Amino acid sequence: LGAAIILPRRNGGRAALLSRKLTESQLAEIRESFALFDKNGDGSISAEELGEVMKTLGQFPNADELQDMMRQVDEDGDGTIDFNEFVHMMSERMLQDEENTTRKERQIKRAFAVFDKDGNGLIDSQELKRVMESLGEKLTDQEIDEMMREADKNGDGFVDYAEFAELLSGHRLDFLFPHLIKTRQA
Repeated sequence: LGAAIILPRRNGGRAALLSRKLTESQLAEIRESFALFDKNGDGSISAEELGEVMKTLGQFPNADELQDMMRQVDEDGDGTIDFNEFVHMMSERMLQDEENTTRKERQIKRAFAVFDKDGNGLIDSQELKRVMESLGEKLTDQEIDEMMREADKNGDGFVDYAEFAELLSGHRLDFLFPHLIKTRQA
């Protein structure tokens, strides 16, 4: 991580804390994004500029929706989004992304613990079979072996945490394992 950036903040609060957590590279990325939004280069983003950018992203908000978006971000009420307001908006979004990632990591760990019955950090075919049976899935040994081959990237006969996480990374775990995740949270 790079050096933290502290931006002046008139009204304090969560956004002020968020801006203090930005690294140099994150701030550079935000600065680059701001320049793309600020089409005329005047140092602020107007509702019209915001609308144009939204269109390039495949979203077509009407005038009222654009004004609502502006009001949510325009802290000083001048009708535009200045750089500091943009930084605070983007840092909030970055924090939400980090929180979502952390939540998913916890879910993956809980799901892994459910499968790893003996707690040795590896899932073998028997552990997989027992969990699948507890979910009501009566699979043949061949189907279990096929699942293991799919998940076992290094071919050692076990699924370790990294392989398990990679396998589930693109899936909603609360959808795949709703009762497993919830029972392990308690």
